[in-house]
Amino acid sequence: MKLITRHSYLERIISLRSVPDIKILTGIRRSGKSKLMDAFVDWLKENEPDSNIIFIDFNNPAYDELRTYKKLYDYVEAHHKGDSKNYLLIDEVQDCDGFERAINGLHASEKYDIYVTGSNAFLLSSDLATLFTGRTFEIMIYPFSFKESQQYFELQNTQEAFDRYVKEGGMAGSYVYSENQDKYNYIASVFKVLITRDIQQKYKIRNKGLLLKLADFLMDNISNLTSATNISETLTKLKQPTNNKIISRYIEYLRNAFLFYQTRRFDIRGKMYLETQEKYYLADHSFRYALLGTRNMDFGRVYENIVAIELRRRGYEIYVGKLYQKEIDFVAMKRDEKIYIQVSDNITEDKTFKREVEPLLKIRDAYPKVIIARTRHEEYQYEGIRIMDLATWLLVSDV
Repeated sequence: MKLITRHSYLERIISLRSVPDIKILTGIRRSGKSKLMDAFVDWLKENEPDSNIIFIDFNNPAYDELRTYKKLYDYVEAHHKGDSKNYLLIDEVQDCDGFERAINGLHASEKYDIYVTGSNAFLLSSDLATLFTGRTFEIMIYPFSFKESQQYFELQNTQEAFDRYVKEGGMAGSYVYSENQDKYNYIASVFKVLITRDIQQKYKIRNKGLLLKLADFLMDNISNLTSATNISETLTKLKQPTNNKIISRYIEYLRNAFLFYQTRRFDIRGKMYLETQEKYYLADHSFRYALLGTRNMDFGRVYENIVAIELRRRGYEIYVGKLYQKEIDFVAMKRDEKIYIQVSDNITEDKTFKREVEPLLKIRDAYPKVIIARTRHEEYQYEGIRIMDLATWLLVSDV
């Protein structure tokens, strides 16, 4: 399989060397966590040749004997070198029974710079403080961005490359297949394992049918405001009886597996977060095509999903903006930075352009305002609002 260097992630991991926290790579299955660990090992070998690298890959049967915490602990201690900088890297750490006891003991010794990856079912953000007694630093890994996809396929025409990315998404494991149906079969298989291993088995779910119906509903309704109550009522009408408490719990499981990301609402005028209704976005839009098919392509929703995940990649917290009765697709925040963003498929018609621009014009503060659409043109401005082509925006980093 062809590999590319995921520079932004690798540079972030490199920058954390010697930080005493336990570094944990998290993200949806097959998003590239193991490959990043391999890339970091290669970087260490080239740039710190005198360091001692203890690398344990539980995907490799050679390490099967280390699947209990005591054997893992003893193995690492036996390979420690007192006169070197010791790096400990463990891939798929959850395959070791009681792994947290070994990691906590090794971390407490202050002899190792520790990095781990694992199934998201066992390394949930909400569980890290309970699992590990030392401080942890979580590095979220997403599927390939458009920029990475274009680099992988070595495509020079930005618009053609974007058309391909819209159809194929960023699950890089699917890139080795030449036929779209084979690509989608691969992505569907990732979804199946995620549902079965990361959710059904971990949470001992008996009603797998309801879980699948819920996932289908959320995929079909990406970018739509919804609530657990609305979803439970809809599924009940479709002869899948349930209630809002069960739906809320199952949504949490899907989020824990990093299949969906929740986006809450933010009242721009009142400057407060709203508790009712939210949007859900897929970790990668290709899951929607692989599971639901491509006959009824809704490019507007898919584009919004792509922008939502890209903003997260860039470190923004994102919210759905509410201003009176109008909606802003994204209020993106990062420290003191705030950006208002509208996403659209096509703004060539006056009616569509007016619909997208009016909510932004009503915002009275001085934070940047952007419309991201499939213009295929250079950036321009309208009354202080930046109008940017979607494919071009995905390749820049200043917004």
